[in-house]
Parts: sequence; C-alpha cells; structure tokens
Amino acid sequence: MQTRRETLRSLTIATCLAAAWPALAQTPAAPAAGEGDPAVATVRKMTDALEAALKAGDVRARAETLSGPMKETFDLPAMLRLGVGTRWKDIPAAKQQELTAAFGPYLSATYATRLGAAAGSTFAIDPKSEARGAGRIVHVTVTDGSGDTSPVDYVLNADNRITDVFLQGTVSEAGTLRTGFSEPLQEGGADGLLAHLKKSTETMLAAPAPKAK
Repeated sequence: MQTRRETLRSLTIATCLAAAWPALAQTPAAPAAGEGDPAVATVRKMTDALEAALKAGDVRARAETLSGPMKETFDLPAMLRLGVGTRWKDIPAAKQQELTAAFGPYLSATYATRLGAAAGSTFAIDPKSEARGAGRIVHVTVTDGSGDTSPVDYVLNADNRITDVFLQGTVSEAGTLRTGFSEPLQEGGADGLLAHLKKSTETMLAAPAPKAK
C-alpha cells in the first residue's frame, strides 16, 4: 500500500496544494481529482494557472501566465456573446472576429488584476461536476491568505469549456461583462467596444508592480 506521502504526490500537480483535497488522500493509488470528469479537468487546468499566476510579480506577468490556459479552458467567443447580449447578432462577422481577438487579452488582464489582491489563495475543487442543462457546473472553494473561504462556480458547455463563472454563487462574470460593455456599446457600437477592450487591457497591463514591504 502506498504511503500517504506517495498518494499525495500522485494526486497533485506541481502548483496545487494537496491539502485542499484531504478526502482523496485517504484512498491509495486514487486518480487525481476530476481525472475521470472532463469538466473538472478543465477547471483544474484553470485553477493550476491561477495558482501559478499568483507567484508572478506584476499584472503583465500574471496575464502572460493565464493567457494560454484561458484560451484552452474558456469558450471566449461564447462569453463575449453573453457579454454583448442581443446586439451581437447585428455586428458584422469581421468585426465579431476583431472583438473576439481583443477579448482574450482583456479577460486575461482582468483576472491578472484581480489576483493582485489574492496573494496566498488556494483552490479546492469538488471532484464531481453537476449537470446544468446541456453542460456542467464545477464547484470550487477559494481560501484566501487569511483563511476566509469563498465559493466559485464554473459553468461549462457540452464541450467542457467555461462559459461563465459565478462568484459567491450569485455574481455572474457574464453579467459583469454586460454591465461593463453597455456604455461603450451605446456610445460607439462595435467600434466603441473594441476601443474599450484594447484601452482597458493596456491600462491594466501597465499597472506597476506592488512595492515590496
């Protein structure tokens, strides 16, 4: 039988903390959490990236760490459509492609900015997803550096790509995007939104690294 140390090693990826899944560690030679659940595997890739990005020194470095994993795990076009809402169908296809290309860096920079206030956080993933319509929902508990916990729910489509994230069980990422996109869309249409995405991304990435204490 494997020792507890050996079991923990098999359960973790380098950036994950095994202590977040104590129940799994009780079963020798058990597969990693969510290994047999594609939805959980998708979310695990994202939380691994978040934990890695937490170690980066500034927003730009964190965004670079998150960019690739977010392209793999998020359905960025679907999230953008949700953020734009009913206006999306009136935007020409070529402009939709421009918006989608700008949205990826914008979302990476947004998450990288949020992580600036999340030092020391860890992520515990429920090993079983739940059905949600044609897709799945994966529950994650985030524990911050002071020990406080917060629920984060990832909503995935039938292709196991993330289409929305709920903070505290109620605050929708898509809803937040819709609120933020409303003014630039009203004032400048698709071009106004494109300018907003690019300008906001530049501003977030230009934020200075925090001063050492």
